[in-house]
Amino acid sequence: MDKKTFDKGVEVRTAVLGKQYVENALKNVDEFNKPFQELVTEYCWGAVWGRDELPRKTRSMLNLAMIAILNRPHELKLHIKGALTNGVTKDEIREIFMQVAIYAGVPAAVDSFRIAREAFAEVAKT
Repeated sequence: MDKKTFDKGVEVRTAVLGKQYVENALKNVDEFNKPFQELVTEYCWGAVWGRDELPRKTRSMLNLAMIAILNRPHELKLHIKGALTNGVTKDEIREIFMQVAIYAGVPAAVDSFRIAREAFAEVAKT
């Protein structure tokens, strides 16, 4: 593991998903999932999200479309909240899911809209 890239990953992951989420994820590391948490933090958040070639807002928008298409509701809700943190507006999120409806199917978009409304409500409470 490259400590510099891992540390960059912790920094970016925390900025996007929030301190509480990252602390929870890393606090719950055990012998079984430690290698996975290290992989996600170092490569996903450090090596890719940590690159300067795309702004975080753009990365968030791409993630919303891909995660919606992959039908991963837990990750979608998490990344909707992160997208809001990264400056993606509710209107832009709506348009992403409209695009998902056309290219990946209405059922994927139906779930995505429902999950987005849940995420918006949770964010409004904080």
